[in-house]
Amino acid sequence: MTNYVALHVVNTPSSDVASDLAAALLADIGYESFESSPEGLTAYIRSDIFSEEAAHEALAQFPMPEVTLTLSHEFIEGQDWNSEWERHYFQPIVIGSKCVVHSSFHTDVPQAEYDIVIDPKMAFGTGHHATTSQVVEAILQQDLNGKTVIDMGAGTGILGILCAMRGAQKVSGVEIDPDAQVNAVENLRLNHVEPVVDVLLGDASTLAQLPEADLFIANINRNIITADIAAYVTRLKPGGTMLLSGFYEHDIPVIMAAAAPLGLSEVNHTVLNEWTCLQLTLNK
Repeated sequence: MTNYVALHVVNTPSSDVASDLAAALLADIGYESFESSPEGLTAYIRSDIFSEEAAHEALAQFPMPEVTLTLSHEFIEGQDWNSEWERHYFQPIVIGSKCVVHSSFHTDVPQAEYDIVIDPKMAFGTGHHATTSQVVEAILQQDLNGKTVIDMGAGTGILGILCAMRGAQKVSGVEIDPDAQVNAVENLRLNHVEPVVDVLLGDASTLAQLPEADLFIANINRNIITADIAAYVTRLKPGGTMLLSGFYEHDIPVIMAAAAPLGLSEVNHTVLNEWTCLQLTLNK
């Protein structure tokens, strides 16, 4: 099992906006899961890549001078993450009135057209975060019958699972974290979507072995997206759709500065708690 470090961030005064801003800065340096608290948030990162200095440097960019951030951290030995999520965070959620996301340990689950079972362990993506929920809503608006999809940074596999349920012919996920990739494969089995969906272990270089997609999804973070978007475009069909999230609305100009020269144009974007989901199309 993978060991983690839990970084506790106390915001004074506390606010959801401050917590979201801190989470965005930490996501850029590898923190992969976040848990809200009345005082602030707890951010999780693999212990082998944790750096206290890096955390302080990232949060030095925090844009709210009226808020003081106090940091502490603790080592967390690999454990049964399902029970941790059940006790502390993950509850069934309905997104877009059509999709319910819950875990196998839940018994009181709302009814919806698309029923997704996610046992998240430590992988990111249960639908609770504003980025994931916005991408889910965007997928619900796509016509995916017979289409091909790539899900970059697949996490729990939730987005690829929904695409399969929406009629996609083939969904290829890519996940860089070995434990998350194993978790995603477990979730594919829970939802009976193999062989339509598979999740490969790798980074953007893995895309070269995948066929072009009608829909390309990347819910990661701004820095990774801008660094890898040229690789993303090589796997998107002309006229295809790209859904990007994991960053704030004010980051859209930064994303577009990298995307536009590659032939990508904005179609629209949504905003929830300042996080955004950006929909682009590849010009024919």
